[in-house]
Amino acid sequence: MKTIFDTPVHELAAAIARRDITVEAVVRQFIDRIEAREAAVRAWQFFDAGLAIAQARQLDRQPVAGPLYGIPVGVKDLMDTVDMPTTYGSPIYAAHRPVADAGCVAASRTAGAVIMGKTVTTEFATYQPGPTANPRVAAGAGPHTPGGSSSGSAAAVAAGMVPVAFGTQTAGSIVRPAAYCGVVGYKPTHGTLPLAGIKPLAPSLDTVGVLARTVADAAFFVGALARLPLMPDPAPGTRLRVGLCRTMHWDRASPAAREALEQAGRTLERAGAVLIDVSLPPPCDGLTAAQIDIMGYEAAAAFAPEARTAADRFSSGFAALLATGQQIDGERFLAAQALAAASRHALSRVFDSVDILLAPSAEGEAPAGLGATGDPVFNRMWSLLGNPCVHVPTATGPAGLPLGVTVIGPRWADARTLAAAALLECGIASQH
Repeated sequence: MKTIFDTPVHELAAAIARRDITVEAVVRQFIDRIEAREAAVRAWQFFDAGLAIAQARQLDRQPVAGPLYGIPVGVKDLMDTVDMPTTYGSPIYAAHRPVADAGCVAASRTAGAVIMGKTVTTEFATYQPGPTANPRVAAGAGPHTPGGSSSGSAAAVAAGMVPVAFGTQTAGSIVRPAAYCGVVGYKPTHGTLPLAGIKPLAPSLDTVGVLARTVADAAFFVGALARLPLMPDPAPGTRLRVGLCRTMHWDRASPAAREALEQAGRTLERAGAVLIDVSLPPPCDGLTAAQIDIMGYEAAAAFAPEARTAADRFSSGFAALLATGQQIDGERFLAAQALAAASRHALSRVFDSVDILLAPSAEGEAPAGLGATGDPVFNRMWSLLGNPCVHVPTATGPAGLPLGVTVIGPRWADARTLAAAALLECGIASQH
């Protein structure tokens, strides 16, 4: 029998809309889960049970409206919220109270969602970790990172505190924490959801997405906000052509991560897919370095105000990122953007012969300790290219922590990408 914690989001929204269950009853169950697990996980930068209940009661008094009616949502603390503090993960903004919601937060409220609270982000969505611990770690094993920068969102979903939570990705900030925490991470095509009201890091890279329990939950949530039909068809009508893309960083993948990719390919093959080994075209070889240059250059520009007035409150790592960005001149920035444009063109030709690509999500399992959030080496290039990416949990590594793979589709082919991810998810489930 399904509980609220394993009911698909679209089914839960439908049950609430029929008044089979009240919004308040749903929210209270998730509050109980937060209160039971938060001391160990520390996923929340701001959480007020009374505020969540007040939202729920208001919705219960109103006519049913919106596809997300009554659905509890976590909001990454990089996103402005009019009724909750927004710190961007920095002491500079410890007392910051926005005057308006971020665009995606406002859209969620309009669609009927309950904003449960603000999930922990690393400092300005970069490298300085917050206090969040990976909830997938066995008792007594010592803390492991949940990944970053969407640390709290991934951990909150993994711990069953919310069914969905917003994330953002500039390098690897949705896919990597999803991989470490064993949840689905969906980074849509760049520009699908609005960046208004979100602290910019590198606007040509910054992408709003979601951490979720399942591919269908991720698709339903983003589809509702973007007004797109993204819900995957469980029975694809054509034979899927899957490109196994080990990328130029294959030597960085652990043996377990390599096996996870091969196993995912075999799972799709059993579901009727055709596997094709894919080598990326030569322009793509420089994408990781180009992403680092663009991110540094744009971050140095975006944080010029704080650098003038509050640089002493930057972490040493963030100060170093900005200093490096200041050393990148405009010509080098333009060269990186030109390489990205050439690579997008070259990759579009790859997608003439395959429907989706399958690539590693991370080097391996979540690293031990909370002093760093892992390396986004397998994510940077896809963030720069702007393609839709879906991390699907597929396996468990030798330390007992989650592993998975990234499904990548052509730009603006998010529905196709999600359908392939759902096919993989279904194949994995059938093996257990």
